[in-house]
Amino acid sequence: MTDTLLPNGIKGSGGENTYFKKGCSPFAQTGRSKLQNKRAGLNQEIIKQMRMRAGAENLLKASSNNKVKEMVLLELSYVNSNLQLLMGELEGLNSSVDVYQNTQETSNIPLIALGLKETKEVDFSTFFKDFILEHYSEDGNSYEDEIADLMDLRQACRTPSRNETGVELLAKYFSHLPLMESRFFSPSRPTGIFFTWYDSFTGVPVCQQNLSLEKASILFNMAALYSQIGTRSDRQTIVGLEEAISSFQKAAGTLNHLKETFTHTPSYDMSPAMLSMLIRMMLAQAQECLFEKTALPGIRNQFSSLMKMAQEAAKVSELYDQVHHSMIQTPIKDNVPFFWSTMSQVKTNHYRSMAHYFVASALLDHQLGPSDDEDQQEKTLSQVYDRLPEGRSPLDILKNEEERKRIGKAHIRRAILGHEEALRIYGLCHHLNKMDILQEILKASLGRSLQKFEENENEEEFTDYTEAPDIISKTEHKAEMEVPAATKVKVTDFFQRLGPLSVFSAKQRWTAPRTIRLRPEDRDLGFTLKGESPVQVVSLDPLCPAAADSLKEGDYIVAVGDTDCKWMGVGEVMRLLKDVNEEGIDMQVVSIMENNAQMPTKSATFCGNLPKTYSMICLAHDDDEKKSRKVSKKLSFISWGLKNKLKSASTLSLPTADNSGALPWNKPCPTFPSSSSYNNDSALY
Repeated sequence: MTDTLLPNGIKGSGGENTYFKKGCSPFAQTGRSKLQNKRAGLNQEIIKQMRMRAGAENLLKASSNNKVKEMVLLELSYVNSNLQLLMGELEGLNSSVDVYQNTQETSNIPLIALGLKETKEVDFSTFFKDFILEHYSEDGNSYEDEIADLMDLRQACRTPSRNETGVELLAKYFSHLPLMESRFFSPSRPTGIFFTWYDSFTGVPVCQQNLSLEKASILFNMAALYSQIGTRSDRQTIVGLEEAISSFQKAAGTLNHLKETFTHTPSYDMSPAMLSMLIRMMLAQAQECLFEKTALPGIRNQFSSLMKMAQEAAKVSELYDQVHHSMIQTPIKDNVPFFWSTMSQVKTNHYRSMAHYFVASALLDHQLGPSDDEDQQEKTLSQVYDRLPEGRSPLDILKNEEERKRIGKAHIRRAILGHEEALRIYGLCHHLNKMDILQEILKASLGRSLQKFEENENEEEFTDYTEAPDIISKTEHKAEMEVPAATKVKVTDFFQRLGPLSVFSAKQRWTAPRTIRLRPEDRDLGFTLKGESPVQVVSLDPLCPAAADSLKEGDYIVAVGDTDCKWMGVGEVMRLLKDVNEEGIDMQVVSIMENNAQMPTKSATFCGNLPKTYSMICLAHDDDEKKSRKVSKKLSFISWGLKNKLKSASTLSLPTADNSGALPWNKPCPTFPSSSSYNNDSALY
């Protein structure tokens, strides 16, 4: 994909003759663009089916004719089936991680990237022009270029390029949102502008009139873009691995910033529980890349190096195990792609088996010799195990050749079992079956462990059932959340001609500009000025001509003659006032009015053309607040009615599954209940 310049590009905030870049061409026939186009099409189909369902349910409630009810129930079952198929297709798109991988990679386990949230186009022109005329008493048509630039910037953010330029594009728009909110979004007046974003997991549209959803969705897409940059990095080089590590840590930091800043976003993919899981997944992938960076130069075939790599692999396995347990918790398990939970389970077993293989290699291939540091090996082995077999100490295992071999073989058996389990789980997901490179890596790892076992197997020995101890996870480089500097980009306000934001904002109310005539004979103006910009009239003499011409103390000077002086200081304005010819000069001032308007008690959210509140069952399932919150069981996320149509909003609920289901890898598809239910060398790695 290539970047293109906007036709009416805007100069950068630094004053340079640079232009912000447009996103990738939506017509580019690349794998990622095709995927996003499919996602957009599925979102439209889902909302169409949801509207049909809502209409059928309303007809079912209103009708008393049995034949009509039978026809409606049949139609509902058809709509529910279509919704299940569409949800399955959307899950398939979220499982299509191959399009995000580096095209040159042939020997790395694939990583998971987040898909971008889709949104509808928004037209700011009509409302902004009216608001500028009514609120700022200026001609809204004179701001057509600024409004067009803002709309172009938002449109470009729908298709950002998969690099730092794309992240910067999203960050610039995110930085413009608070400025736009202060300029045009008054707490006492509805905007009439609706921001619609689609849930990246369920495809459910969420619509709001305020900018909270817009800000949160842009942050989510920034994190998604960082994850895509990480998966695209070349992990066969140190530079590529460092880029991947940094990208996943920035993705985690952005998601954490989103979680802490926007706590009541009415979209399931940005609920606290889902964000917590996504943060863990990004950090686990960053830790996996850290492990690959350590192993890339080659693992030294020495006792201490092998033990170190064993603990590093155990750390990766531990993090993926935490990710998997997060994914199988309610309500996440009902909507997270089955591919994701299966992949995390495969990696848990794979890296745990790899840890046991490294310990087995250290014990079987490196006997304690006269030249070896006995104390150092004893210390290393004691730090690897959380517990030892009864009656055995680290020194006993190191000195006793038979004991050392017995424990080593126990580790290699656990490695074989773990690799076999990873392959078995791999075969349960048809999306994983399409990834041949993953199967090759798992089979190669199993073959290496089997070979190590055969090399140390003696047919004359009795079968030993010693169980290998668990390995303590430890890492020298822990993956940490990193808040990218891109979230704090400085930008120039598109609408700075309206005046300093501290005064000329949507929250302030002032009178229409009044004209005060100043004449040459008025040597003493009868007032003084203060402030930076705009300057304010103080110490007004009530008997001066300006006061008689309706000038008031506390007025702000917005223009002198034909010169706009909203951004001028006291000195500049005084020079304009003193430079008066014989005819005199006009000065325009405004007066601040008291704002007694009350804040609205609730901001409506619309989903599927029906008003919704912020109340969502998923918001109450944050991992840190499970014990302090109680929620009631809800129906499917597309199951709503008009029972509370006299109230300000109804409640949106998400799909749930029966907790008594089978194993995690047999997760049932989300259902949509019908309305009738109301009742030896570096080659070791």
